[in-house]
Amino acid sequence: MKALLVGVGQAGGKLATALSEFDAEMGFGSVRDALAVNTAVADLKPLPLDMVLIGQSRVNGHGVGGDNELGAELMDEDSIEVLDALAPRMTAEIEAVVVVAGLGGGTGSGGAPVLVRELSRVYDVPVYALGVLPGRDEGALYQVNAGRSLKTLVREADATILLDNDAWRSAGESVEGGYAAINRSMAKRVGLLLAAGEATEGVGESVVDTSEVINTLRAGGMAAVGYASSPAAEDPGENVNTVTSTVRSAVMTGLSLPNAADADAGLVAVVGDPNRISRKGAEKARKWLQEETGSMQVRGGDFPLDSDRLAAVVLLAGVDRSTRVEEFLERARQAVRDEPEATSDPAAAFHTDELDDLM
Repeated sequence: MKALLVGVGQAGGKLATALSEFDAEMGFGSVRDALAVNTAVADLKPLPLDMVLIGQSRVNGHGVGGDNELGAELMDEDSIEVLDALAPRMTAEIEAVVVVAGLGGGTGSGGAPVLVRELSRVYDVPVYALGVLPGRDEGALYQVNAGRSLKTLVREADATILLDNDAWRSAGESVEGGYAAINRSMAKRVGLLLAAGEATEGVGESVVDTSEVINTLRAGGMAAVGYASSPAAEDPGENVNTVTSTVRSAVMTGLSLPNAADADAGLVAVVGDPNRISRKGAEKARKWLQEETGSMQVRGGDFPLDSDRLAAVVLLAGVDRSTRVEEFLERARQAVRDEPEATSDPAAAFHTDELDDLM
């Protein structure tokens, strides 16, 4: 899939950078271009991407201080400037736009849904969101911001791929080091997914292509991406269990959003040397994923890549019923209830599609 990335906010810019760098290192050529958008000059300066600073007339390049309603307003006011910067990058070869954002801050959580809406209005290609959920320890403001942003993104985007920070942070790591490691892990998952059917090495028996990724994400709502890899024997007959166990690991322990196996659609791509991939193992893995997700819409295929290992990339779409999502939304509702100036019905925004505060 030839994609254009737009990183909104600090976290979005860093993750978009990691994705762009992974694609370049692997030589896939799936990320055709990338742009960073922010309200804070200091957050844009370290990034190697082309950038657009919005909201200068109101916040003077100092950011929005976690106020995602202000972030949404500034993106709405300056969306033409962002669209103008994207226009020359939106060539005929672009098959999708991916808007990347941390959902807990101000600029990303507020600006991303507005930008997704505007891109969907202007362009006739899928517009996906890649959103990072805040951890439990990141404060009530981040939970509320992310809850409202997520509800709005799901409504506006063709699909929203989620990354749960809590699931990927390692004990003992510094905050900066932890986020960098999380970005690298997510970049590998999404980078391989975007590259499916693009720059592959060798000829597989049934190669996953862009249309299968798009059709899987057509289920809409929230999505998750899993990854795992294992050493492989040279004889494909010895790799039946390797393929099946690797796919299971990708779902059970390698999902960007844990406990999200209940899905409306799925896709499993077995990555590696086509001469090592067991057809029997790949088909068994696909059938297992059907049973695990409860969906008959599970696609499968190869991703030819020169390697002595076999890997699995699993895409699950329509995971809105995930226990992890429900737990997060309940934290967000509780954070709203705990606000000193809470309204008489503070959880109302989460039980309805009306999110006027962001749009």
